[in-house]
Amino acid sequence: MDKSEKKTTNCGKIIAINGHIVEVAFAAGVLPIVHEIMISEQQAEVKLLVVQTKPSGAIMALILAGGEEVCRGLTVCGTGERFMVPVGETLLGRVFDIFGKPADGKGEIEFQVRELWKHHDRDLRNINTKKELWQTGIKAVDFFAPLVQGGKVGLFGGAGVGKTVLLSEIVNNLTALDKNDSIVVVFAGIGERIREGHELLHDLGVKGLLKKVAMIFGLMGTSAVNRFMTAFAATTIVEDFRDRLGKNVLFVCDNVFRFIQAGNELSSLKADIPSEDGYQATLTSEIAEFHESLVSTDKAFVSSIEAIYVPADDLLDSGIQSIYSYLDSYIILSREVYQESRFPAIDLLESTSSLLTPEIVGQKHYDTVMKAKELLKMAQELERVVSLVGESELSEENQIVYRRARMLKNYMTQPFSVTERHFGMPGQRVPLQKVVLDVENIMEGKYDGVDEEKMMFIGGIQ
Repeated sequence: MDKSEKKTTNCGKIIAINGHIVEVAFAAGVLPIVHEIMISEQQAEVKLLVVQTKPSGAIMALILAGGEEVCRGLTVCGTGERFMVPVGETLLGRVFDIFGKPADGKGEIEFQVRELWKHHDRDLRNINTKKELWQTGIKAVDFFAPLVQGGKVGLFGGAGVGKTVLLSEIVNNLTALDKNDSIVVVFAGIGERIREGHELLHDLGVKGLLKKVAMIFGLMGTSAVNRFMTAFAATTIVEDFRDRLGKNVLFVCDNVFRFIQAGNELSSLKADIPSEDGYQATLTSEIAEFHESLVSTDKAFVSSIEAIYVPADDLLDSGIQSIYSYLDSYIILSREVYQESRFPAIDLLESTSSLLTPEIVGQKHYDTVMKAKELLKMAQELERVVSLVGESELSEENQIVYRRARMLKNYMTQPFSVTERHFGMPGQRVPLQKVVLDVENIMEGKYDGVDEEKMMFIGGIQ
């Protein structure tokens, strides 16, 4: 059967429209399969993606394009084709959407395509689980929640606590330190503001790093379909760089919660029965599908850094909890720390990593982290006493603990390169060995006579 015959026997009419979801009824013929593309011969702009078949003989489809032309009674036909994602090295240095349309004003992009939701030649025997420490130069991150090549890192935080700034600094430092151009960056902007994408584009251009980065955006103002598909399109681009081109990839996503939110919107439009906390019943499988592509193989490693918005600052939200099991390191950004004007606003006690073991980071680093967390925990328990009666009422021993903990917190602040033009302080990168030594000296009391305010926004202690 040729393509034209397939279309005529595989056509139906739209009988219902609900936002960006349509229901198509078929009188006869074979139903299109899930993930098949449907088009309209009457309206050339219309493009639909099948997402569900119903027992009644109808299908549910997402409106990918031509939403203004969609109406009840419109005839649409299956094509037998799947959704194809733009891929290839020509995407580096460019900003585009899921269809490969440029958004940077630099003209059309010539690209190759790769099928979405098809894991080409995946062999689980070739998955690489080797972990190699990856220094970012950010003190609080490298010390309390270290990154590794091939690992996954989550930056958790509510609105306006600095997720995007920290994410940008990590990308800036890792790409700047990559002198051999061995790493490409795939940046997925899901449900974020145009301003943030513009600032990132400008900063990367100024630093000469844009040639290493491919940026795919599904902005806040676009449809839930666009935002939802952007996440899977980005992971398909990552797979292509890793498998076909053999490139080491740093995948950066801002923000995963907007992907979950888009899926929830589409689920509501389909009238699916919600699960816990009102999220879609398919939440777990969607998060699993998203992370399944982000694995390292014998050909190349894939590292991922994901910003995750925390609704109402509630880390126990079931949408947030669904992401935890896929991550190696957890960096928790705290509103309380932010209000104390300590940046990055990282909660040093809550932030941790499953990779923080003597085998990966070394015995000295591991021991120092454990002692530092013990010190911070003791100081946290003294906070209530201090807030009621003042620091002077503590015993001499507790006063020493409390001051050293404050000094340690201040030391973990740091000026960033990406905020240099805003604050006028040059960015600082500090080697991990220096951080471990400085923390050890703070806890041993070598700086007890130093004003703790002098520890704010410095690099290493000189």
